[in-house]
Amino acid sequence: MLFKDFAGYLEKLEKISSRLEITKVLAELIEKMSVEETDKGIYLTLGQLGPDFDNKEFNMAIKMVLRSVVEGTGVSANEIERKYKDLGDVGLMVEVLDFKRIMAVKYSVNEIFEKLKIIADEGGGGSQERKVARLSELLLTASSLERKYVARMVIGKLRLGFSEKTVFDALSQMTSGGKTLRKELDKAFQIYPDPGYITKVVKEKGMSGLKNVKVKTGVPVVPALCQRLDNYQEIVDKMGVVAVERKYDGTRVQIHFNKKTNEVRTYTRNLEESSPMFPELQNMKEWIKADEVILDCEAVGYERKTNKVLPFQITITRKRKHDVAETAKSIPLRFFVFDILSLNGKSQLDKPYFERRKLLAEIIKRNGTLVTDEYYKTNDPAEVQKMHDIFLREGFEGAVIKMWKGEYLPGRQGWNWVKIKEAEGTSGKLSDTLDLVILGYYLGRGKRAGFGIGAFLVGLRKGNAWVSIAKVGTGLTDEEFRELKKKLDKLEIKEKPSNYLVTGALVPDVWVEPSVVVEVAADEITKSPNHAGGVALRFPRLVKFREDKGPKQATTWKEVEEIAKLSMS
Repeated sequence: MLFKDFAGYLEKLEKISSRLEITKVLAELIEKMSVEETDKGIYLTLGQLGPDFDNKEFNMAIKMVLRSVVEGTGVSANEIERKYKDLGDVGLMVEVLDFKRIMAVKYSVNEIFEKLKIIADEGGGGSQERKVARLSELLLTASSLERKYVARMVIGKLRLGFSEKTVFDALSQMTSGGKTLRKELDKAFQIYPDPGYITKVVKEKGMSGLKNVKVKTGVPVVPALCQRLDNYQEIVDKMGVVAVERKYDGTRVQIHFNKKTNEVRTYTRNLEESSPMFPELQNMKEWIKADEVILDCEAVGYERKTNKVLPFQITITRKRKHDVAETAKSIPLRFFVFDILSLNGKSQLDKPYFERRKLLAEIIKRNGTLVTDEYYKTNDPAEVQKMHDIFLREGFEGAVIKMWKGEYLPGRQGWNWVKIKEAEGTSGKLSDTLDLVILGYYLGRGKRAGFGIGAFLVGLRKGNAWVSIAKVGTGLTDEEFRELKKKLDKLEIKEKPSNYLVTGALVPDVWVEPSVVVEVAADEITKSPNHAGGVALRFPRLVKFREDKGPKQATTWKEVEEIAKLSMS
């Protein structure tokens, strides 16, 4: 397929607000692409160069892209910057500008993908200049419509407003004429979260090809997540015999280890590779009695003298530091392993919890870094409550309760894992916090005018839209306000996205891309006519920034509805 035709589909998708219509157009696009370009086409519709776990980024700031435009048009840097500020969209800007096209090239989807990949892969000395030159050359040889979407892809603002879920709706539509295949496609994605690969498999071999999509070392499995329950009797009634584990306030880590190559890769809960964060795992071969494993665990910082675990905000500094090796000396980590997903190339997901636990005990040698987490077996609600209370007193976040005979279910599904988490520990307040996404912010007054931000609007997904649920202005230090402003400046967008449902006095001064996740506490969830979802948080306050989570790992609307029932009952 010519990229010009592909860009035409992107333009059509951009103008559609109906999810049903988007699905139909995507299905048509998938059908028209060849098998060889299907995966690359899917990545490009999502504004990516591969699956999330591949971490393929352009690392081109807007200023670098504007330099490419200056080189391609001959227009002065000041004029280009002024035009960009006026339009607020680099895609629209390059579409209307007159580039001195040296020659018109009929690019295919594969050719554009490969050129973008080369730009992203540029590294080392002089890489910025090479990126700018390559992008400028591409903009010079592409049509105005092609330039529009290439420029947006490079700065990560394609703005089509859909995710792999819509891609799978379209794939199901194309294959069966409806959404009947979504569950099967989702199941494959949970164990192999690569939408391009899965779409290509179905395009080439039909749905029967999915039987060969299996857990693979080096490809992260979507982590299992907990449901919420707050009644101990209900937990046992629903789950039967359970294992009770501590809930650590750390960072989720999925470890992939191959002894033959001595390769260790780690992934966060939002499927990003985090291997450089954990140099201590290079000793894995000394601790593991297996050729190949995938482990699920929580990494927690601890104090060497007292052996006590450290708060999340200290643990997560490992992610923000450039000199990780030095930071590792001052903030050592302990990896509390609570599950095994694969052993010697064979999936363990369908094995019951107690069997997977037995395997962990067999393959992990005793050491002080990679530690098998403790668990307590019971079917007594009073015992579950007792353990939960003990864990809270010990300084942990409470308890995680797991079905004794339960499989490992990726994502948030079923009732195999349940959490009771009382972060505040105070009666009359929500027994759990919410992970929400910042949608915009308000300019500060008084002292906060100096920060450029006084409060921010948080929300979550409801269907295909983002709805607000709270305006947060407390819980941050002065330094955190300043750091947040810097972070949000990079995500600023000129106009309210069509899928943001925010009105009236809640409209922020500045809109931002849905990227930053924050953990928010509140006294209760109340009914609210001001918020599009009909509910709001009462006395919301920031608990911490969740740098280990992306928007896909934020609290779901279904969870809010469940918490709201408890809060308003």
